[in-house]
Amino acid sequence: MKILPIRRMIPLVAAGFMAGSAVVGADVSAGGEVTFSKDIAPILQRSCQNCHQPAGVAPMSLLTYKEVRPWARAIKERTALRDKRGVMPPWYIEKNIGIQHYKNDNSLSDLQIAKIAKWADNGAPEGNPADLPPAIELNDGSRWTLGEPDLIVSTPEITVKAGAPDWWGDLDPAPTGLKEDRYVKSIEMREVNDIQKDTGRKTVGGRYVFHHMIWTTNVPGEAGSLAEGDGGGWPIHEVGRNADVFPDDAGRLLRANSNLVFYSTHLHSNGRDTKARLLFGFKFFPKGYKPAVKWSRSRSLGNGVDIDLRPNEAGQRLDAYTVLEEPTKIVSFEPHMHAPGVRMCLEAIWGINIQTLSCAGYDHNWVRVYDYDDDYAPLLPKGTILHIVGWFDSTPANFNVTDPRNWSGSGNRSIANMFIDLGRGLALTDEQFYAEMAQRREKLKLTANDVVIGCPLCNGDVIPPRKPAKAPAPSGGSQPQ
Repeated sequence: MKILPIRRMIPLVAAGFMAGSAVVGADVSAGGEVTFSKDIAPILQRSCQNCHQPAGVAPMSLLTYKEVRPWARAIKERTALRDKRGVMPPWYIEKNIGIQHYKNDNSLSDLQIAKIAKWADNGAPEGNPADLPPAIELNDGSRWTLGEPDLIVSTPEITVKAGAPDWWGDLDPAPTGLKEDRYVKSIEMREVNDIQKDTGRKTVGGRYVFHHMIWTTNVPGEAGSLAEGDGGGWPIHEVGRNADVFPDDAGRLLRANSNLVFYSTHLHSNGRDTKARLLFGFKFFPKGYKPAVKWSRSRSLGNGVDIDLRPNEAGQRLDAYTVLEEPTKIVSFEPHMHAPGVRMCLEAIWGINIQTLSCAGYDHNWVRVYDYDDDYAPLLPKGTILHIVGWFDSTPANFNVTDPRNWSGSGNRSIANMFIDLGRGLALTDEQFYAEMAQRREKLKLTANDVVIGCPLCNGDVIPPRKPAKAPAPSGGSQPQ
C-alpha cells in the first residue's frame, strides 16, 4: 500500500485508532565545497530576487555577491526557520504533514537549506564568477506578474498624510466599462503610489498605504451584488498576496455595465504624505466561453464569536467547523489571522476518518494563498466536515504583537483578531465528482490499497451515481383502483 504523498506522514483516524505512515528520508548534506557563484546564486534567483532587488519590497538587494555577503549569517538563520514566522522565502506550508503539491511553491528544499548553512558556516566564499548563472528578468513591482491585463480598473486616488491614523471605510465605486458579460480567467491587484523607490524604506509597510481591500461587483439599478459566477465574493487584496488564476473550467463572471464596489478598505500611514491607487487587472477567457463547474458558496469557515485571547500566553487554540452541502473540489487554502496568529491546520472529517489536508505557519506580515496542484486538490463528498485549528501566541516572543499585556477579541484592526480560512472550492455535481475521481485514479495509477490524502473515496471503486429508474408505462385499458 502506498500513501499519497508518499514522502510525508499522514495522520489518519479510523475506528477510534490512530494510524500513520511515513517514509523517512535520508540525511541531507551538502557535499563538497559550496560557493556563491555555483550554489547560492541559483537559489536566490529562484526564490528571493524578485523581492530582494533595488526596486523591490524587501529591505536589501541580493543580486550580487557584494550585496549578499554581509547577510550570509542572516540568510542562514531565516531559511532555517522553514515554516515558522520570519522564514524566507515566506512560504509556511509544513512539509511533514498533509498534501505537498502546490502551485507556485517557492519554498526551499532540505538540500538547498543545507547548502546555505554550509556556505555561511564556511565563510561565505564567492567561488569562480564564471560559474554564475545568467541574470534573470526581474519584476520591480511596476509590471503585472501575469502579463498585461485585458481590463484594468482603478480605485479613486487617495491621499494618506504622513501622521494620519489608520482608516477603515468605503471608497467610491469604479465602473468597469464592460459592454458585454465576460468570464474572468485571472485577477491581479497591485498598489501604485508616488513613493520614490530609493527612499531607503525598511519594511513592506513603508512601501504601501493599502493594507487590505474587500470588494465586490454590482450593476447599478440591480439589487444586491452579483452572485452568479461570483462564488460569494471576489478575492481580497492584501499586501504580499499573490495573483489569482481560476481553473480553466470555472471562470468568474464579470457582468456588463458593472461597477467594482470597494466596501471595506484599510489604509495606514507609511510616514510620508502618499498619493495612491489600487489597480485591478482582469484577464478574460475567450468570448463564447462557458464554465463547466460553478464556484461553491463561500466556505464561511471561521470563528469570530469565541476569540478570547489572553495576554502574554503562547499555545492558545481556536477551532471552527463547517459542513459541505455539495461535493466539492477544494482549490486553495488561505489562512487569515492577525498579529498573534502563528499556525493553522485544515482537516477533512468523513465518516470515521480524519485527514489533515494542510498545515501552515502564519506571519501577519505576509499573507499567502496556497493553491493546490490540480491532481492533488482535495475531492470531498457532500457531508464532509471541514475543520480548521488555529494557534496563537501573545507573548513577547511573537514580534508581531505590539503589546503582550493586552487581551484581544474579534475585530478588523490588526491589534484585534480574526480566524478564517478564506480558501475557495468548486461545487461539483455527482457526475462531475465521480468523473474527477476516476480521472485521478487513472492519472496517479491508484489501486484499491492506496490512500489518497484529501480524497477519501478515491481508494475504492469509482461507481457512478445511480440514475433514478423510470416509472413503468401504464398498460392499456387499466384503471387506477
